[in-house]
Amino acid sequence: GMGHYDPRPPAQVAANIVASLQSHWSSCRDADESSSSDNANSNATSTNTNTNTNTNTHTKPKILITQGDPMAERGISAITPLVSELLGIPRGLVVLDDHIDPHHAANAPRDNVVVEYRYSDMLRVLKQHQQQQGGNMNNMANGSDGGCIATQLEDTVDAHLARKNARRLQMDKPPLQSYFKDYVMLQEVTKAACRAVCDEITVAHTAHSISDFSVTSFYEVGIELGLLDFDQHYVPYGVVEELDFDKIDKR
Repeated sequence: GMGHYDPRPPAQVAANIVASLQSHWSSCRDADESSSSDNANSNATSTNTNTNTNTNTHTKPKILITQGDPMAERGISAITPLVSELLGIPRGLVVLDDHIDPHHAANAPRDNVVVEYRYSDMLRVLKQHQQQQGGNMNNMANGSDGGCIATQLEDTVDAHLARKNARRLQMDKPPLQSYFKDYVMLQEVTKAACRAVCDEITVAHTAHSISDFSVTSFYEVGIELGLLDFDQHYVPYGVVEELDFDKIDKR
């Protein structure tokens, strides 16, 4: 979501996000129950003696993963604690290693945070998961060539950055700041690693419209690589608002 430049009241944004999340999870539970019922009926009429082991993954304990934006009156760092409070769930924190950004971890808010990891931990999780899957990410990276998933992520991020900077050049805007890549990699590696560990993940956007020149906009990278599925794993913000990014985001 947007940083401190987000002009909207955090409490209202948080309430809208929670409503969207609860609706999404309810739909997922209904789909799981329908699938379980269909499987049970199939097992009852089949000569196959295998036991139906389908479980509802959407009843797993939940945790809200955040990525260390410095505390501000508005924006993502003000919104996520409210979402955590409204849902009654703890938060987890993933931050950049000090050699990448020495200020990121130091400035990260830690209210209600019960676990904390570094970017290098997420990379290690992806590498281990890929090794366990026999060298590729299987259903997590459909169509991949079987190479290192972290390298595939970085190459795809670079390609998206190049396209965005080409558009900015046409608009007489400077290239995106060099730190963008670090935070984009943190975002996409964290999502992929969390899905690898938990199997299920829900990503909630904090606005219906997303600036093409924001870190959030790089969510398309994970989808392009098959690491996440938009319909299954993403919850769009449920309220359409008029946001003039040229005015509110001066980057």
